[in-house]
Parts: sequence; structure tokens; C-alpha cells
Amino acid sequence: MMKKEITAQEVVRKFNIPYHTLNYYTAMGLLQVLAKSGNQRMYEEKEVRSRLRRINALSKEGYPLHLIRKKIVGI
Repeated sequence: MMKKEITAQEVVRKFNIPYHTLNYYTAMGLLQVLAKSGNQRMYEEKEVRSRLRRINALSKEGYPLHLIRKKIVGI
């Protein structure tokens, strides 16, 4: 089964997150860019959904982003 790739703009719209949050999560390594198509960053939709759910759940438990990053990315 092929991975469904979506643009950064689609991530923002579909998952209702601000663009600056997407950029920040990407810079932190919480979300990964699959590829670039021209000047568009492409993300894997299922992976973004899964990661955002985990980020939100850990955030609600009181974890700060630097610890969430350690739990998700292992760095």
C-alpha cells in the first residue's frame, strides 16, 4: 500500500494546527518531511496523524515538548 503524501498546507488544514507549529515540530524532529516537491514539503498523512495524537496526549499529561521529543524521537 502506498503512503499518502500531503503538503504542509494540507497538514495545517486537515489537522487544524497553525503553520508555525508545523514548522516548529518539523524543526524539532517531531514530524518528518518525506520529500520536497519543488518548494513544497511533503509529509506522510498517517504518520502525521499518529504523531500529532501522541504529542497532544503527552502534552495533556503535562509533558513539555523537549521531553515529548525524547519519548517520540529518542533524542
